[in-house]
Formats: sequence, structure tokens, C-alpha cells
Amino acid sequence: MKFTLSWLKEHLETDATLEQIVEKLTDIGLEVDGVDDRASFKAFTIAKVLTAVQHPDADKLRVLSVDTGDGKPLQVVCGAPNARAGMVGVLGRPGDYVPGLDVTLSVGKIRGVESFGMMCSERELELSEEHDGIIDLPADAPVGTSYASYIGIDDPIIEIGLTPNRADCAGVHGIARDLAAAGLGTLKGDKIEAVKGTGETPVKVVLDQPADKPFCNGFALRLVKGVKNTASPQWLQQRLKAIGLRPINALVDITNYVTFDYGRPLHVFDAAKVKGSLTVRAAKDGETILALDQREYKLSSDMYVIADDNGAESIAGIMGGEHSGCDENTTDVLIESALWDATMIARTGRQLGIVTDARYRFERGVDPEFMVSGLEYATKLVMDLCGGTPTETDVVGYQPYTPREITFPVSEVKRLTNLDVAYDEAAQILSGLGFGVSGDGKAVLVVKVPSWRGDVEGKADLVEEVMRIHGLNEIEPQPLANLGNVNGKILTTLQIRTRMARRMLASRGMMEAVTYSFIPEAHAKAFGGGKPELKLANPIASDMSDMRPSLLPGLLVAAQRNADRGFADLALFEVSGTYEGDKPEDQRRVAGGIRRGTAGVEGSGRLWSGNATAVGVYDAKADALAALEAAGAPVDRIQIEAGAPEWFHPGRSGTMKLGPKVVLGYFGEFHPDTLELLDVSGALCGFEVFIDAIPEPKKKATCTKPSLVLSQFQSVKRDFAFVVDSDVEAGSLIRAVMSADKKLISNAQVFDIFAGASLGENKKSVAIEVLLQPLERTLTEEDLEGVAKKIIEAVTKQTGGVLRG
Repeated sequence: MKFTLSWLKEHLETDATLEQIVEKLTDIGLEVDGVDDRASFKAFTIAKVLTAVQHPDADKLRVLSVDTGDGKPLQVVCGAPNARAGMVGVLGRPGDYVPGLDVTLSVGKIRGVESFGMMCSERELELSEEHDGIIDLPADAPVGTSYASYIGIDDPIIEIGLTPNRADCAGVHGIARDLAAAGLGTLKGDKIEAVKGTGETPVKVVLDQPADKPFCNGFALRLVKGVKNTASPQWLQQRLKAIGLRPINALVDITNYVTFDYGRPLHVFDAAKVKGSLTVRAAKDGETILALDQREYKLSSDMYVIADDNGAESIAGIMGGEHSGCDENTTDVLIESALWDATMIARTGRQLGIVTDARYRFERGVDPEFMVSGLEYATKLVMDLCGGTPTETDVVGYQPYTPREITFPVSEVKRLTNLDVAYDEAAQILSGLGFGVSGDGKAVLVVKVPSWRGDVEGKADLVEEVMRIHGLNEIEPQPLANLGNVNGKILTTLQIRTRMARRMLASRGMMEAVTYSFIPEAHAKAFGGGKPELKLANPIASDMSDMRPSLLPGLLVAAQRNADRGFADLALFEVSGTYEGDKPEDQRRVAGGIRRGTAGVEGSGRLWSGNATAVGVYDAKADALAALEAAGAPVDRIQIEAGAPEWFHPGRSGTMKLGPKVVLGYFGEFHPDTLELLDVSGALCGFEVFIDAIPEPKKKATCTKPSLVLSQFQSVKRDFAFVVDSDVEAGSLIRAVMSADKKLISNAQVFDIFAGASLGENKKSVAIEVLLQPLERTLTEEDLEGVAKKIIEAVTKQTGGVLRG
């Protein structure tokens, strides 16, 4: 939000300096982003041409002798056709910056003649597009004084950064109100007088909208006949230019001025171009409109327009149409002031990609009670600048504002901010900000919220108002309370597990990534999401529409972005939340990671022994188990089953479980269809483990035996080969072997798999090495035979396998 100092002082009676105003604005929450004191303009001075002679070596140049007001004429070479002796113009000296040329002047020679500056045109000073000659001032213009001061363009420009809730300060008047409440002056011109009209407005307004869900909450219209739409006066043009707006004509400039002056967007129609009544309605699918920015927009039925018998004449609340726009031929003008639904404006503007000053204000919420007052103010400006006779104002569909009433104990200020603010001071602050204030005179205020403060809903909001005006700098810093037990447990079990999983994955050479929690709908559906309740009501972009059901889509897309920039071999991980529903218990704490290219556990890229192999399912498995172990999962009891969700490759993936019901995670290589949907390529594997699914550790039982016993007896290895059906998993064989004798069998692993015709159809042989570790005595042959018998019986019972002969 930009404004000039003189503009502010039209609403604020104050003797405060620019520095004091800037400091106070930041103190009360209207942070100043920048101040332009117009120093570059102040350097240019008014000068008089004493003589103008032909340049000896150039037909179109003249050598001027210029009186600068200090009694020392300067020589300036000039090519302007209107340069002549006796004229008064604007001089730029060496060292001055010329904004229209983007150059800093210096002493130079032009065709052999020295020039000590330049006489400037309006375009060179960015005052207008006029460049036919240098500025020609009246003969009585004071030579030697600042040109900026002479024409009033030395006015400092202040820019503040508004937070979305402060729509009331999207106009200069609202900013002045805040400064007045903060004690920096007195607010002026708070009431706008109505302009009396003659006769009814001939153009009628129809609101064609659902009664239960209106998108237009009020519409005011007035005709002003017999206007003369010329260029707006210099003061108005200068203010619009100062804030970055291009003057167009008086009628359009007035609407822009009211938008910034009071935060009230308006629109003007050339009445001669409007056919029939104005109807506020939903657009038709495929309907088009040529807008004032000279672009044609295709509309849909969830957008809204102001239309007449010719069709859509304006995109409601965002931008007018070219067809009914006002130009120099306009003699009758319709002035419109409406109240639009903020959500509708935001959605339409986002879909069409249009950002205007009107949209900025409507989607944040404008003052509903100023709808008619804004129209009255604009009418007065039209009559003052363009003449004309107004009709009566026609207001349709508006319901008067009912103030929200809040019971406010003043003690809340102390409770929430630790500021001691007296009852009377709190009442005075709120009253100065425009709130209606009454109360018991001691402790409790009854506060009525003004129409322009739609962001104030409860007691905490009133505390904020009192706090910022009283002074944020009055809040004394307070140290955090001493917890008393430095070694006490602060983090929850889930937080500790999250931290440990993150450290483990980082130690395995993976880089931590932080991806968005919202992803495109297609990506969400590809990973088991896409539920209606997980769609964002107001996404920041069309490709960020759904809450993520998995960490993997974001990591895969991030890996592809890196690959596109030359970093093909990388490993990324993230430990964060995923969403299975819209309830708190539906949010999961997940550790996920991906490896790409040759970024495997054993190294990546080019090695002395040859290029590293591409990543695969076992890299992902190792990462998943490492993360689970670091987070405290009992990895010795984890069961791994073939297969995983559909976004993994069906033959190169696995599921990790604790028992038949508790799923701890998945790992594997990704399905080609999934990669194609995400527009991702390359060798890729990944995993996701659910940290919140890890069971809480059992309480340690009191035990007199040591938890770890080192045996003094020799271990023994025995090999077994079992013939089983081809669909029997090796893991099930291992579990069967380990269950045969938990005291003696310390480990079992597969070392060979064979399949052939000699075994029979759909059969395979799995060879297992079993490690026996006695703790009490050396094993005898009978002991070994007994253990072997138990192993064979367990395998036969649990898998149907038989010992291979």
C-alpha cells in the first residue's frame, strides 16, 4: 500500500515529521517497507536561457547560456526544437540522475563543445510521455529554486506492508485513523455528505443469485448526466503516478483515487454503451469478455459478471469490460459501488490470473457501510472535476450492518500481554480506532465492532488492538521459567523416535528434504489419497490441491528436479506427517526416503573398480530397517512379506509387519506407471516406515540374570536343504527354523536356492545354514540329532517342506 505524505495529511491533522510518522506506523503494526523522499527530483532546478546560438558542427543542436540563479551562467548543449533565448526551463547538472534516461549526468563534449548539464523534457523526468521539446515554464517561475517544489512533486512516498487482516488500512483514510488513535494527530473528514440527486436512475439493477448463498451482498448505482471527461487535474495525476498508477481520464482516475483514498473499489460505465438493465449473474460456460487490460477472458459458470442485454460488461469486483468503458466521448456515466463475496472474488481472480487493486481489497473484505458513502464521494469528485447532474442513488440487495458486540474485561490485556493498561486508556484507544465503547467504568468494557473491522471477532483481537496502540515496545522481555530439572524428560517418545530416525538416515548418506504437505490431485490419487475431505478449500496453486497421503511423491519430484539440473545420483529422506483423513488421529508420523541412479548404500557414481550398480529393492530394505531400528522397533521380530502398495513394483517390493496386523512400512522399487504419472525417470527405489506404529517398549522386568551372556562353548553350524512349493517364501522357512529351539538356535540364513525338473513341478530347494550356540555344555551327537529333528518337524508343520534327500 503506497501513499504520499501530503495525501496522508489530507486525512490527518498533524505536526509530526516524516521520520516520526514512519516510526509510529511500524510501531502500531503497519510496517513501513520503504520511503522515497523524492531526492532525485529535488536536484533539478528552474533555470532561464540567456542566449541560444547555433552549434558550429550540428544543424539540430544549440549552445545555450543558462542562468542558474547563482550569478554564474552554465553552458549547455541542447537539441530541443523549442530551446530559445528567454525561456524558463528545468536544468539537470552533472551528478544528477535522470530517471527517464536511466543515466547520471556528467560534464561532456557534444560535437566538440562542452556541456555542463542538460535541459530536461517531461518524459526524461518521467512526468508524462511528452518529448517534443524541453519543459517550458511561465516567465515568472523562480529561477534557481527546486523544480520539484515548484510543481509539488517533492512529496515523499511511503509504502507499508499490509497483513491480510488489515483490509481497513487498504485506504489512506484508514491509515490516518490508526495514527490518530496512536496520538499522532487528529482525524479529518470522517463523514461524507450525501449528494442530492434529481430523478431516478434510469438503468435498473437485477440481482440474479441464489437466496441462500449470495455472491453480491449489495449494489448501488447512480447516473451522472452531462459530464465532460477530459484529463484529470495535475494534483490527481501526480498522486496516482506517485503510487505507480497511470492516469487515463478523469472518470477512471476518480475510481482509482477512491480505491486508494478510502479502500473502496468502484467502477464506471459509459451509460450510452449500456443496453437495458444491469444484471448481476453467474457467467455462462464459455462466455467471453474483452477486459480493460485488452485481454479476452473465457469465463465459466462459477464466475460472476455484471451484464446487460449485450452480454457481460464487467468481471464482478475484479475488472471492467472494454466495451462499456469510459473515454473522451463519454457524456453520461453510471457509477457502480457493490459489495462482493470475498471467497468468490479470490477464486475468480485466481482462476483467471487477474490481479487488480479492486480484487486485492474485495478478497480481504471492504467496509460494507461505506458502499453508499463511497458512491457519494465519487459522485462529488465527478461533479467537481467533470461537471454533470446526478440522479438519485439506487441501492439493491443491501442489508444494514449489525455491529458485533464483545464483552471485554480489561484485565485480559494484562493476562495476555503482561501490559498494565488502565481502564480509561483501553477505552480511549478502542474509541479512537472507531469501536463503540461503553462499560461499567471499572473493569469491563462492552465493545461494538465497527463495520470496517471484519477481522475483530473476540476478546483476544481487542487485546491486540490495545497492545499495538499502547506500544509493543512497552512489553518487557521475560526469561523462560526454570523447569527445575535439566535432565528431566522433555521430548515425547514419538519426538525422540523421529529424531533418531532422522539421524540414522542422515548417517547413511541421505540428504534431508522438506517438501510441501500438499500435492497435485493426480499424485495424491496415485499414492492412495485424493479423498474429498483432504482437498484444500483455498489452495495457493492449482498443483497444490490435496494433502499428501505419502512422503514419496514429493521426494520423487524433488529427485527429478535435481536430476534435470545434473545431479542424477542422490538419496533424499524426510521425516514428517502424512494424512489419511481430516481428523487428528488420521495424521501419521512417517519416515520416507528414495535413492536414485547409483546412490546406493555402498557408494555411488564412478569407482576405481568400475561404475557402481543402480539402486534396487535391497537398498530400500536396508534403509527401512535401519530407520525402524533407530526408532526403537524390534527388528528381530519384523516379518517381511513380498508385495507392497500398487505404487511399488509388485515383484521388487516388500511389506514389513509385526504380527499379522501391525504394518510398519513398505519398501521396494517403484512401478513404471507411477513414475510415468509423476513424470519421473531413472533407477529409483524407496521406502516408508510408520514411526507412530512402533509399539511402546514394555517395562523392564526385574531380573537377576545378565541381559547378555557370552558362551564359553563352541558354536556349531549345520546345513539343511528343504524341498517346498515354489510359492513358499524363504522368510517363512527361516521363522520356522528359528522357532524349533529358541535356546540353542541363535541364527539361520539362506545360502542357496535350486529349482529343477528333478524336484518336481512347482517345487524348489532352499538351503539354510543354522548356527547352534550352546550356553550350558558342549553339544553331543544326540543333542545335534534332537535339534535337527525339531527343525525338520517345525519346517514340515509350518511350511509343508520336506528334507531333501
